[in-house]
Amino acid sequence: MSAVPMSTQEQLVRVGERLFAQHGLDGVSLRQIGVAAGNANNSAVQYHFGSKDQLVRAIFEYRLPRLHARRALLIEQAPPGDLRAWVECQARSVLEQGELDDSHYAGFLTVLHHYGRSDVFEPLPEPFAGNSRAYFDHLRSLLPHLPEPLRGHRVSRAMNLVVHTAADRERRRAAGAPLLPFAIEVESVVDGLVGFLEAPASARSLATLDDVAHAEPAWPLGV
Repeated sequence: MSAVPMSTQEQLVRVGERLFAQHGLDGVSLRQIGVAAGNANNSAVQYHFGSKDQLVRAIFEYRLPRLHARRALLIEQAPPGDLRAWVECQARSVLEQGELDDSHYAGFLTVLHHYGRSDVFEPLPEPFAGNSRAYFDHLRSLLPHLPEPLRGHRVSRAMNLVVHTAADRERRRAAGAPLLPFAIEVESVVDGLVGFLEAPASARSLATLDDVAHAEPAWPLGV
């Protein structure tokens, strides 16, 4: 059975994801995205999305259904009190996305982070916003040894590492570079994140908690 052809909007989203991941938000014009998507109309992106910001938002939201569905399935199998299992729910869903041949999503997310585009992450559409809130609220509840805002900061940095690991694998695969076997990557990353999250707050950390609270904005949690 032949594959269902992609709509023009989907073609533009996928090409935009790839080109933004490779060249940054400022390194690609809307016209270049349209041409790379095989569209002869120089204003194709403006016609379908209105602006670059709207295209960026559409790219961000495009992969959310698959990511959230996969995380939800993993959550169903995770014991409520098992920190490692809950960390793996997010890590595995993001890393699996990065293994898809047509995906440049993790690289795209790191570009958003580099450009300080946290506005793209908020507000998440429903039901994704509620699902993410519930997931991260539960994850933070498994870290009672850490005071806020250090607890949220740790979780945010852990999720940041997952996305950057997936982006690195996307880039290496595209370049034909060697990759650590996926199963080993997942277990190693999850082990490292659990150790990071379980580490107690030192006396020095507690003494400088006010400084941590006013540090640079952390990676948004709502992916």
